[in-house]
Amino acid sequence: MGTPDFIRELRATAGHQLLFLPGVSAVVLDDEGRVLLGRRADTGRWSIIGGIPEPGEQPADTAVREVYEETAVRCEPERIVLVEAFRRPVTYPNGDICQFMDTTIRCRAVSGEARVNDDESLDVGWFSVDALPELEEFALFRIKQALGDGPTWFEPSTYA
Repeated sequence: MGTPDFIRELRATAGHQLLFLPGVSAVVLDDEGRVLLGRRADTGRWSIIGGIPEPGEQPADTAVREVYEETAVRCEPERIVLVEAFRRPVTYPNGDICQFMDTTIRCRAVSGEARVNDDESLDVGWFSVDALPELEEFALFRIKQALGDGPTWFEPSTYA
């Protein structure tokens, strides 16, 4: 799906200026404890699955939708893993600038065979935690937090 229609409409008037947007990431685990990853078409790198919620869409619904759209795997959300504002904006090749507030949700796979299901992924697959492909810190940290049973992670307030 790529960029949601409502973002395209915003960009028509906002141009490339910074947009602060919600994002949802999903750490999907199967019954064997493997992690579902997608190799992104835009970067060629492996990562966890994620996307931007549609207006009014709940984060858990975004996680379920994005996982299915990108991998054909059906999942159920289990818990919020972390909430984090990205410190740095992302500048895309077309000049668009975005900064994200990410909500990461741990999900359990319930059905479907992992496969490329849209044009956002080059490949998808299940990986044992001890045999993950090269991942950026973003994905590694979220997987680590999802594997634990601790409380939702957030960066402590600097205002306390």
